[in-house]
Amino acid sequence: MGQKVNPVAFRCGVMETWKSRWYASKGEFAQFLLEDKKIRDFIKKHPTQNYKAAGIDKIEIERTRDEVKVTLFVARPGLIIGKKGQEVERLQNEIQNLVGRRINLKIEEVSRPDMQAQLVAEKIAEQLTRRSSFRRTMKRAAEESMDAGAKGIKIQLAGRLGGAEMARREKQISGSIPLSTLRAKINYGFTEALTAQGHIGVQVWINQGNYGDEDNGADAKTGQASKSPKRSYKR
Repeated sequence: MGQKVNPVAFRCGVMETWKSRWYASKGEFAQFLLEDKKIRDFIKKHPTQNYKAAGIDKIEIERTRDEVKVTLFVARPGLIIGKKGQEVERLQNEIQNLVGRRINLKIEEVSRPDMQAQLVAEKIAEQLTRRSSFRRTMKRAAEESMDAGAKGIKIQLAGRLGGAEMARREKQISGSIPLSTLRAKINYGFTEALTAQGHIGVQVWINQGNYGDEDNGADAKTGQASKSPKRSYKR
């Protein structure tokens, strides 16, 4: 079973929490669900600003009685915060106008982008769009993640690789990826590379260690443990 489903969904409610945390009555559930999708799509596909370049790993939404808390986990928070926080204020106001509710926008920095599967997948897709060799790109991405401290990584590309006439799949696996082990912290990411020959699907699985581990597989060696605390940007 663990081999055929999204690893995050497989662990959701058991080891992982939901990315949207709120309760709604039967009449309001569909409305809130659509609002969550609008917020995520608006940030990732902003009409004027390329917030995707900041490296958005995930967007968590939590609703209270008075406001909607939106937390962005990004690799380069400066691109979203802007000079003196002007950019984040503008984004917050735009989301408020979009959904018609009070928004509390918070930015969290991702300390190790090479350990986040979604960011690795988007990085691979960007290189494939620039006509890079898919085998070299997969190998380099796997090496960088393993050097960052991952216990294992699996990369799968599907489509007309290298401009071939027939679509196929290629895999790159390093280390251990125990997909059916619930206590294993498997991070999953998916995106599509838009090439001249068509779309290429990019899937990435990263084993970050086990839940409950002090470092969650974040440090390759104990001597390389990061001493700086994770920064949080809250208005």
